[in-house]
Amino acid sequence: MPECTSCRLQNPAGARFCSHCGAHLAHVCPTCGVAVTAEQRFCSACGASQGIAPPAAGAELAQTPANYTPPHLAARILADRQVLRGEKKQVSVLFCDIVESTVLAGELGPEGMHALLSEFFTRGLAEVHHFEGTVNQFLGDGFMAIFGAPLAYEDHAARAGLAAIAIRNAIAASRVSSRIAGWRGVQIRIGINSGEVVVGAIGDDLRMDYTAAGDTTHLAARLQSAAAPGEILVGKATLAAARGALEVEALAPVSLKGIAEPVIRYRLLHAREHTNRTAYRQTPFVGREVETNELLELVRQAELGRGGVIEIEGEPGAGKSRLMLEFQARLPALVPVWPRDIASPTGISNPMFRSSNLCASSSRPRWN
Repeated sequence: MPECTSCRLQNPAGARFCSHCGAHLAHVCPTCGVAVTAEQRFCSACGASQGIAPPAAGAELAQTPANYTPPHLAARILADRQVLRGEKKQVSVLFCDIVESTVLAGELGPEGMHALLSEFFTRGLAEVHHFEGTVNQFLGDGFMAIFGAPLAYEDHAARAGLAAIAIRNAIAASRVSSRIAGWRGVQIRIGINSGEVVVGAIGDDLRMDYTAAGDTTHLAARLQSAAAPGEILVGKATLAAARGALEVEALAPVSLKGIAEPVIRYRLLHAREHTNRTAYRQTPFVGREVETNELLELVRQAELGRGGVIEIEGEPGAGKSRLMLEFQARLPALVPVWPRDIASPTGISNPMFRSSNLCASSSRPRWN
């Protein structure tokens, strides 16, 4: 299936023009990536047959999501897949690819390029999964990752930014030690955009069908194409969704193919795990009187010497932070309020990390 180099759409076999953007579809050798004509039976650069293509570089990774998704993430996705179908999710989409991969393929040959792409996919996917994103599509010399679906996270934009920087850092750090030919010259570029998708069917192989609203996916791909080597570009929607977790540099708006208006873009400089999310009291607090009164009763029990630990669970956006804000506002004047902290996206591997931070950060309570 030929892929459009302009909008990344996978077109039917034999297509000469992209069915989405109308761009001419250039046929490339599946082994080395060099452009070939429809009449060529063998690639003039590497000699590979253009009839039955050999396995693509990184094919051992790119078979199905079940082959490369960590078991703990796979189990959570499969457990909730029936509930997730048809749901709208706010997500961040990340596109990442290798710059000038065609030139690299010509220099390294099919075996060398296969090894290089396998190394790239292995390192890139490790960072995506570290921040609990999912990779649903490979694009020859790159991949697309989604944060926020099928596993829902309200900090999906922060996770995408953290993963992007981690991918870039991992590749840069491995340049000296890697023995893969051509690896020292590898440069990547990344584009991130956020928006809404509707989750479709999730198969036993973890492959997820989804429908993106508006230009969510298309703009992420365009930002990646517009990025310079080593650069990470994020869209306006991603910056808003990150709520202070991303440090960026504003760039001049740019016209991108397929987008009617000039696109506001930002260069990602830094991403913070601790996003300092804040609940606001701008709207009336409705429907949580039972929970609030239960919390106040537990405070009265604590004053009598019967202390304990309170755990509040809920889906992202259910109002946990707002409930705690209202609860704190109703506490008696002499009840101490201890420092608060927010869990890190990577804190699953160290469940006591934030508790130890709280204990170390302050030895005295702050009085309400």
